[in-house]
Amino acid sequence: MTDELTPSEPPDPGAGRRIGVDVGHVRVGVAVSDPAPMLATPLVTLKRDEVRESDLVRLRELVDEYEVVEIVVGLPRTLAGRHGHAAEAASAYVEALREWVGPVPVRFSDERLTTVTATRVLSEQGVRGKRQRAVVDQAAAVEILQGWLDARSRTG
Repeated sequence: MTDELTPSEPPDPGAGRRIGVDVGHVRVGVAVSDPAPMLATPLVTLKRDEVRESDLVRLRELVDEYEVVEIVVGLPRTLAGRHGHAAEAASAYVEALREWVGPVPVRFSDERLTTVTATRVLSEQGVRGKRQRAVVDQAAAVEILQGWLDARSRTG
């Protein structure tokens, strides 16, 4: 089902690397898949820059560097599946991102609880405090992208 924040999805481009993006108010976590695409790995955390858009510039560079065929951005919905302020902010970010990446398709993926899951996994691995804050956005991007890749492989 589509709505104003989740327009119809672009067709699947097939094999090739994907980038997963976790959009936050302060940071943007980025993960990348292998070319198959089957496995998501953390890539980088970018500082959100709403003035100069340096985060969007860097994402464009990563798309070129990794020969990305598609971008998957987490859409933060409430636990009830509704769109709140965070979903609207992510949607606005995607619109700006689409201008920077041109023909590379950008799609949404439900990201409920990805940051919570990423924080728990990092804590279980002994990563806490400042070290955790530095990588939690990347870990959330991995959760977003891996969840989307798994769903994609199940649906053929």
